[in-house]
Amino acid sequence: MPGYRGRFAPTPSGPLHLGSLVAALGSYLDARHVGGTWLLRIEDVDPPRCPPGTADAIRRQLEIYGLHWDGEVRHQRTRDAAYQAALDRLAAAGLAYPCSCSRKEWREHPVYPGWCRDGVRAPGRPLAWRLRSDLGERPVIWHDRLFGAQCFDPAERGDVVLKRKEGLWAYQLAVVVDDADQGITDVVRGVDLLDNTPWQWQLQAALGVPHPRYLHLPLVVAENGQKLSKQNLAPALPEDDASVRHRLHDALGLLAQAPPAALRTAPVAEQLAHAVSHWDPGRLDARAHLPAPPA
Repeated sequence: MPGYRGRFAPTPSGPLHLGSLVAALGSYLDARHVGGTWLLRIEDVDPPRCPPGTADAIRRQLEIYGLHWDGEVRHQRTRDAAYQAALDRLAAAGLAYPCSCSRKEWREHPVYPGWCRDGVRAPGRPLAWRLRSDLGERPVIWHDRLFGAQCFDPAERGDVVLKRKEGLWAYQLAVVVDDADQGITDVVRGVDLLDNTPWQWQLQAALGVPHPRYLHLPLVVAENGQKLSKQNLAPALPEDDASVRHRLHDALGLLAQAPPAALRTAPVAEQLAHAVSHWDPGRLDARAHLPAPPA
């Protein structure tokens, strides 16, 4: 696939765990199988959630697991001017608006009801900026490489925040601006982000940038059925050599790639070489929840 450009974009709120390894690995294999580029982007637009040193720890973990990226690592904290330029374009087109409402005020509504669309309700308060989801493409229809045809009306999910009241940039705008700037052709990520895609699709159309292809991966879940996450205190990936080999093999199994049992103790480079050449996303099961194997 000429020109394939993928990326892994973790938030450095904690070290990587098995669920994030599966997401990184799926993205990596999808890119390398076709000789594509694989980038690393650190999504650190929310400094209070990003303890010092965590981004360095994530880079170290990826290297330990053999997932070497191309080029320089991008940090979103350095991208304020690009995000502001995009927001200015959206505001000038009438597709973004300032909002003074607090979550407490609209908590009885299933989504934000758009009270500030025609003017700020409470002048003098700190202002967030929201997307006019009712004015963009509706419904948003796209094809996911695993989950098939998707159809969402973003307006039914409300006007998503693009910039927070504290002045911090929100995920939806930052990811669209950076994917476009870095020429990302393929987004491979967890299915928990599938329903974010319609807002991102609207933003891509509004900013006149290409829509990437999407492949959303099944989630890794704990024994209680919750997805493995930093919020749920998922344990950090082990870093001793024997455990790394076993955990990488586990992650390949969770991606339904059926790695040979003999590779379980093989060096990561050998495991990845086999996985890259045999990568087949068609083996993934859209109905599956991926139970984490014992640590």
